Amino acid sequence: MSLKTRLFAVAAAGLALTLPMSASAHRGWLLPSFTVLSGDGAWVTVDAAISNELFYPDHRPMRVDGVVVTAPDGTISKLQNASTGQYRSTFDVQLNQAGTWKIGSAANTVTASWTENGEIKRFRGSADEFAKAVPANAADLKTIKGSNRNETYVTRDKPTTEVFKPTGKGLELAPVTHPTDIVASEAATFKFLLDGKPAAGLEVTFVPGGARWRAAPGEIKVKASADGAVTFTLPEAGMYWVNATARGGESAGRGPGGGMGAPGAAPAAPAPVTALAGDGFSASYTAVVEAQRP
Repeated sequence: MSLKTRLFAVAAAGLALTLPMSASAHRGWLLPSFTVLSGDGAWVTVDAAISNELFYPDHRPMRVDGVVVTAPDGTISKLQNASTGQYRSTFDVQLNQAGTWKIGSAANTVTASWTENGEIKRFRGSADEFAKAVPANAADLKTIKGSNRNETYVTRDKPTTEVFKPTGKGLELAPVTHPTDIVASEAATFKFLLDGKPAAGLEVTFVPGGARWRAAPGEIKVKASADGAVTFTLPEAGMYWVNATARGGESAGRGPGGGMGAPGAAPAAPAPVTALAGDGFSASYTAVVEAQRP
């Protein structure tokens, strides 16, 4: 396998964990067995999958090697009893600290095109790989910077906010209403940051699980105000898939050989290598939250 092919494969594997799957019906999610628990012996089990129907594993398991568990004090904990089956992965987290835990992944990528000896070259991978693989003085260089998050949150005993400390990279949640304090039929507010600044005008979608028992998907779309805040009311108790995407400049399109398929999908037929139209960025945020009973 060539270096170029290996880098593209590694990037595809990492991105599969965090992409919101907006280009198809497939959506990735991390579903905890509980979002609110109490007691020193608390554990939570998390299902991770990419599915056509929310919270029913019917397509592919999500790879969990990129999942990070952040404890309430900001330290990194570990996944336990992780396994991957035909349609889902699953793992346990021991909640040995009181407070709010963040379970999820974040990937920052670069897609680039440039001209070398009269030939168009393409690259997709991490920022570190980009610095090594792409010449510093590359001609006609154009880049699309991507940032993708897929998270869920669990609170033991009492909610805390340390895990929501912004990194200043990509699209992030800075909650006004704590995500484990959402109550069905009551207004709640989330604030979103894009590279550390308010994500004004961002459209955020909330989709309830259990679509097989409803005539309509029941999705709710809200748009952020100038300060990046969205106020919403989830009508029923249960788990909701949250998704938002911000793009600028030339949005990232399909790379050589087509779009990013699901893990294990057959490779697409090779396509002509074309240059990117221009510079740009794409940042997505995906989460699973629960609306509690009133």
